[in-house]
Amino acid sequence: MGNIMEISIGVVTLEGILVLPEHAKGVVLFAHGSGSSRLSPRNTYVASVMQEAGLGTLLFDLLTSQEDQVYENRFNIDLLAQRLTEVTRWITAHAEMKGVSIGYFGSSTGAAAALQGASQLGTSIGAVVSRGGRPDLAMQYLKKVAAPTLLIVGELDTQVLQLNRQALAHLPSEKELAIVPGATHLFEEPGTLEHAANLAKDWFVRHL
Repeated sequence: MGNIMEISIGVVTLEGILVLPEHAKGVVLFAHGSGSSRLSPRNTYVASVMQEAGLGTLLFDLLTSQEDQVYENRFNIDLLAQRLTEVTRWITAHAEMKGVSIGYFGSSTGAAAALQGASQLGTSIGAVVSRGGRPDLAMQYLKKVAAPTLLIVGELDTQVLQLNRQALAHLPSEKELAIVPGATHLFEEPGTLEHAANLAKDWFVRHL
């Protein structure tokens, strides 16, 4: 069980769950996709895989419950990216975070927010991973992303796979496209989410 916290950024308070293993060298901030939350069972599982590898994780809601009721907000990448960068500044201001590298893990629209945020924070973001993400929604920002970026896509998620291939070409930093065999968009097939989680964990361990 993580440390349940309220993240205050300006006039907005967001709900979050922080797990910080002893001697963690990196903390991964999760940017959830539209309609998801910090309680997402898929991202909770992915976070547990990272925690077992000694990485810290912060699962939080990019929107308040009231904001999430406005459907358009879920696809407002500018707003989501702004929230992510504000939370990054908030978490890195804590004393226990001194010397700890920051990574972003984004799913669906959250991947676009993660990449846009990474483009704005430069080398202070150590690595980015997108799972079933829509990096194409941040296309104009991709050329400014300095962080090593891994795009994970299901083999059977053909439309999103094509969009990820297009986005990959625009990333100037170290980059990789990992295709999970037999997986569709939500990685619901047996073993596919585990495969994706291990790919993400290895990327963060390597770069954070």
